[in-house]
Amino acid sequence: MPAFLTDDWFATVDQLTTAAGDLNLPPALANLALNLVVTGDSTTELALVNGKIQKGLADGAKTTLNLDAETLRKVFLEFDMGAAMNAFMTGKIKVQGDMSQLMALQTAQPSAEQKALFKSVLEQTT
Repeated sequence: MPAFLTDDWFATVDQLTTAAGDLNLPPALANLALNLVVTGDSTTELALVNGKIQKGLADGAKTTLNLDAETLRKVFLEFDMGAAMNAFMTGKIKVQGDMSQLMALQTAQPSAEQKALFKSVLEQTT
């Protein structure tokens, strides 16, 4: 299993995403492009585009979140919205750009297919 946020991990995410096919996302998630800058020992850039994780920043994303790897894992792979709110309130998530994008994330429920994909990603992550 590849380590979280390594090149091997992104390759595994790409394979799992391709195998997952249509994620049947609600419109709020299907039209969302969100850049994520993960800080720590090094900086990793990724994006959540149309409900899928991709390496690198997305062109045209209106919002960028700066956060640490642990917060990213809890919020985006485990769908822990309580952790998201706590991280935001304590400054672990810093937002640049359009805050309404975050509201879409907070209110939209991921589809069963997206949950299954992210569960598979989490199972393949060390």
